Amino acid sequence: MSVPGGIPSGIEDLFGPQVPLAGEEGQKATYALASAAYRDSKVTEILKADNEWHKSTVKPGRKLTTLFEPNLGEAFSQAVIDRMLGVGREPLIQSFGIEPQVVVEHCLAANGIRRRRDSALRIVMVLCGLLFLPGLLVWLLVFQLRRIIARSEDRRTGALGNVLLVAVGALAVLFLLKIPFSGFWGWYARAAVVAPVAGWFWAKRICENTARDLRERWDALLSGGGIGAKIPETVPTGPQETAAEKLRQALARLSAEQQSNSVFYAGPKGILGMGTRWGSWQLAEELVPADPTREIHPFRAWDVIRAIHDQLRMLERGPLNTGGFPTPSIRHWIVTPIAEGATAVSRPKGTDVEAFQVKPHAIQEICNRQQFGSGDRHYLGVQWVLWDGQLVLTMLITVTVLHHTLRIEVTGHALGPVHGLFTSKPEPKEKTVQKSVRFWETRTVKLPLVDADEVVRLSARALFTWYPPLLNWLGGQLVLPEPFGLRHAWADQPWRHRFMADDALRAATPVLRVVHAAALRVLKENGVDIEKFGARSASLSAQVQEVSPHKADVYDA
Repeated sequence: MSVPGGIPSGIEDLFGPQVPLAGEEGQKATYALASAAYRDSKVTEILKADNEWHKSTVKPGRKLTTLFEPNLGEAFSQAVIDRMLGVGREPLIQSFGIEPQVVVEHCLAANGIRRRRDSALRIVMVLCGLLFLPGLLVWLLVFQLRRIIARSEDRRTGALGNVLLVAVGALAVLFLLKIPFSGFWGWYARAAVVAPVAGWFWAKRICENTARDLRERWDALLSGGGIGAKIPETVPTGPQETAAEKLRQALARLSAEQQSNSVFYAGPKGILGMGTRWGSWQLAEELVPADPTREIHPFRAWDVIRAIHDQLRMLERGPLNTGGFPTPSIRHWIVTPIAEGATAVSRPKGTDVEAFQVKPHAIQEICNRQQFGSGDRHYLGVQWVLWDGQLVLTMLITVTVLHHTLRIEVTGHALGPVHGLFTSKPEPKEKTVQKSVRFWETRTVKLPLVDADEVVRLSARALFTWYPPLLNWLGGQLVLPEPFGLRHAWADQPWRHRFMADDALRAATPVLRVVHAAALRVLKENGVDIEKFGARSASLSAQVQEVSPHKADVYDA
């Protein structure tokens, strides 16, 4: 009898759950990343969230079309959708501690809200802009120049933007009063000046309603409301809706890849998705028979790993009722080495892989055979997702047997919280000014949710949002760091947070002792003299109590 995925039900527990459940544990980090899809700040803000190893970039558009630049939410949503659901996309890195499909669904929902807004804005642009194209081009040129001037670091130069707008407005009024044309062209010239302005007021109401909706969703996600992403375009209602079916299949593929048991080791970057290696403890001694007159009973590395796996399942149990460990996720991982600067990964393929999962018999073969030289390696991992998905702790165990030496290595990996940028709530748009009479006092003035420049930017972009490649060429786009995974791309180190650091350090000692105890039991049962192993284990047990995090993958030769 088999379970979905082709794994015999009798050994399902041995290989761990085939569907990693982030569940409630990962909601905070998941919603923090999803909130980026609804944000209206500058796209360059996301560069502040880059960490030491993974750098995103903002690719600029044309110098004279900065009016088409995207904001953070627009750029993030489009970049994530293209990268994670695009046709022929490169493999993704698993996002431990979050649910990437939820983030992608919110990106789709945010794009859907903007698409409905842009449809309304296009009607405004056609009726009040394209029909009066000369006036529209003049006003767009004014706002483009104003946008360029406003970016000047010199305050006096930057203030010229407001002066330019007032001057053009005065000229427009003068033109209406002293128009040099008569007849049809005179009335058309008047309409070409007035219609874009009237369209701006109409567009402002549309933009404000959408901005209010996006900000409410942004705030709800970070307040724990758990607002759902409405994406009806992913549910095909008939055989003719091929686009919806393709989108549904892309989301299903994303979920399947998230469940893969194949990960990648990128040198000092650590295991992508699990974080850098901060500690390593090795027990290596000679295999000597306990009875000199008898040989050691033959066993393999897999026998030791299996015993360790069974023992690790008891980690949440203890002699005292003091809380202790939550139930960890225990899985067998196939680790593929890649270069530190690699920009793409390639997942294992062939008959030994099904739905991104390396099959059990192949895992055993790698564990027993591939211990030296090139090729993938096997690790047994015990993982905790803590702090609502903000901290991912992973302890990896590998067993190797070379000649007469058995080595048991335990390494600690930690992935810290998502950058604080993603956990910031929307702030009301307001400014503090001096009172006119009591000039020594100040008051707070509420600003419009969408200012004049933003209305013009959104209206101009609306004409091209139906074809994103052209819009990216005009206004620029966000380029995600590669190899890309939602979680590790914007993760901080946990060592700046005292309690997170404590959790990482405290997990090492009990895991190390459980691993050693299970391994020693297997060795003893197979006729191995465990005296030296026991002495070395006791030494490591004392050493790990003084543990401190360090860059274990940076070898100072």
